[in-house]
Amino acid sequence: MIKSKEKALILAHAAWEKRAQDTEVIEIKTLSDIADYFLVCSADSDRGVKTIVDNIEQKLKEMGERAIGVEGYTEGRWVLIDAADVVVHVFYEPVRRFYDIEGLWIDAPRIKLPFEDQLPNQSKRLEKDYG
Repeated sequence: MIKSKEKALILAHAAWEKRAQDTEVIEIKTLSDIADYFLVCSADSDRGVKTIVDNIEQKLKEMGERAIGVEGYTEGRWVLIDAADVVVHVFYEPVRRFYDIEGLWIDAPRIKLPFEDQLPNQSKRLEKDYG
């Protein structure tokens, strides 16, 4: 079974592959019983949100897991994916600014994403490392 931090990083990479913006992995395990990590990212359109969500769900399937629940997909404004120990929030950018999820968890540590400074065409190499 994949550890929750590794799972959060794999899902963050899946979002990044589909051009997610401002991706953050927030460690909440010592602050809440909801999950171990939040993954928060955004896109500049509802279609972009759905593309990111589809890729994250595909990655979960490849890992032999599936989401417990997915909310908000039809509207594509704020999609929440409950993957047990990792909860994913994929926002349409203006909605993300309005709700400011990161601000609610300001004291929670952020996890450095090993791929965030890389070019998108390098994602296949990283997929080997993470998935």
